[in-house]
Amino acid sequence: MSWDWQLYCTDMVTEEVAPKCFGAKGYETYLDAMVHAWGWTMTLALLGLAVALVVGILVGILRTVPNRKVAWLGEAWTELFRNIPLIVQLFLWYHVLPRLIPGAQSVPPMVLAFVGLGLFTSARISEQVKAGILTLPKGQRYAGQALGLTLPQTYRHVLLPMALRIVIPPVTSESMNIVKNSAVAFAIGIPELTQYAQQASEQSSFLQIFLPVTVLYFVSGFAINRVAKLIEVSVRVPGILGAK
Repeated sequence: MSWDWQLYCTDMVTEEVAPKCFGAKGYETYLDAMVHAWGWTMTLALLGLAVALVVGILVGILRTVPNRKVAWLGEAWTELFRNIPLIVQLFLWYHVLPRLIPGAQSVPPMVLAFVGLGLFTSARISEQVKAGILTLPKGQRYAGQALGLTLPQTYRHVLLPMALRIVIPPVTSESMNIVKNSAVAFAIGIPELTQYAQQASEQSSFLQIFLPVTVLYFVSGFAINRVAKLIEVSVRVPGILGAK
């Protein structure tokens, strides 16, 4: 098996023609294409994670407020997004939304992809945030209100600082999952790692293509895990969840 990184043509010509087209405008090596696809994957995952964290925390808070109607809205959001497969949601964002909303046709597929990925993951993060808030003793909420804090102030200064520390480990798992779930974006034309692997494997061996792609997915997920671990250690409170 020859690990020749100079046979990949982005215009998908045959392997016999690929060496001739190397160096021409519009073509790149296997290695260049893989690194470029990795960049798309990480960009998609990080942007989706940002959306997931913001929306997931907000929805998780809504699900724990005393107002039942507001809490029901949070529950409905979570059930909606977590019970529809991710690939179906991406198809809805990519194929259906532009037909329903005028002007949505001009939205780049990348934006639709990371928003769809983020909202799908937000439902799972909201579940973690809700569990973290409900884990805290009810006396903390009552103590905040007894001090004259409003409900938003009680969440901001009393409940969330502790709850978010508690949910770092499960949120870390969701952060790693979002890198793996980004592979679904190839279905709407995002040139990420999985799409690269499918295209390049038509010109080369599966081992030569999918082995380094697998390693890149592992490295990406492991890097997020290590960063989250550092955050967990730096913000842990002594006496909470075994912290010292």
